[in-house]
Amino acid sequence: MGSISPQLAELDASNFKVTRTTNFRDVPLPGSPEELSHSHCTDHMVTVRWTDVNGWETPEIKPYQNLSIAPTASCLHYATQCFEGMKVYRGYDGKLRLFRPDCNGERLSNSSQRSSMPGFKPDELKKLVGKLLQIDGPRWLPKNRPGSFLYIRPSIIGSGPHLGVQVPKEATLFIIAVPWPDFTNTTKEGETTPSKGLKLFASTPDTIRAWPGGFGYAKLGANYGPSLQAHGKAKAQGFDQILWLFGEDRQVTEAGASNFFIVWKNAQTGKLELVTAPLGNQLILPGVTRRSVLELVSSRLSKPVGSLEPVEVVERTFTIDEVEAASKEGRIVESFVSGTAYFITPVAMIRENDTDISTLGPDGEPAGYAALIKSWLGQIMYGKEAHEWGYVIEDEEN
Repeated sequence: MGSISPQLAELDASNFKVTRTTNFRDVPLPGSPEELSHSHCTDHMVTVRWTDVNGWETPEIKPYQNLSIAPTASCLHYATQCFEGMKVYRGYDGKLRLFRPDCNGERLSNSSQRSSMPGFKPDELKKLVGKLLQIDGPRWLPKNRPGSFLYIRPSIIGSGPHLGVQVPKEATLFIIAVPWPDFTNTTKEGETTPSKGLKLFASTPDTIRAWPGGFGYAKLGANYGPSLQAHGKAKAQGFDQILWLFGEDRQVTEAGASNFFIVWKNAQTGKLELVTAPLGNQLILPGVTRRSVLELVSSRLSKPVGSLEPVEVVERTFTIDEVEAASKEGRIVESFVSGTAYFITPVAMIRENDTDISTLGPDGEPAGYAALIKSWLGQIMYGKEAHEWGYVIEDEEN
């Protein structure tokens, strides 16, 4: 009879080790160089090791420190690495909240498996993040600072010392928390965001972010490193982000590391639409904020809200030529990007070749849809509206 393979241990956040720091790190002030560095982490971190022999080991919460991996580690040679971007919010009711962490857990598990690494039960990620924030939250997001947040970065890397083109035999999940600037008010360099919105530079035909059958839908480091050169060139010319186009017809996909939306009047029906690229061809990341925008607009903007007309949600392939035609015909009402870092930020214009395309309304101003959606999301994130998307982190038991 053949031998039965042992069942690998699942990721389990209910059993964990805690080692508390005795050397507390300075909490940076908002807008300080430390905050703008994106590298000044909180006092503790989470690490969990996985092996192909035993599965997931006991999670550890320990003082923030450098990782130790072999120079032969898979992540350093074969891009076996993935990550998530989340935030924890200090609510106006004094509570700490995550926003839809189940979605982040599901995406991280999917991204890990796309990178030839292990998956896990998505629910366990929010529990681990919650344990970390029970310890660091009171000091780094005190109750007297409602409306503040920390950026959370869970990552999984192929960490075993096995050089060679092979599926990783070991992996490490780690979670860190970082004070983060509010990009809806400032750019990454601390400069004030243009009042009317971002300036996007359309990618050139010889530069492609993702392709059908690839991994554009997974949140892998391999998606980002090759794109930074084009981003740097755009920044040097005074633009905020790259608008990634794909194919001979120049399909609109993503804006930098954000999902892209445009509100316009349909050329045939005259109806107002919120249009964004579809998920079916796996060219774009299934953003958690993107998903939330679509669900809120579908449920709350199917009828007029104040002075704003109803909007129909449309997920479809569309091209930069369509955007340019809509701009020339005065059919664009507004455009914006969504994501964890940039949240909801209007887009003012796109440069395609030598043409500047205005993506503001006919009067040169955003119509107000992005601002309304941003306010709805903010109310949920900061506890002004009780909602199932808000996951409350209970205070640590003494």
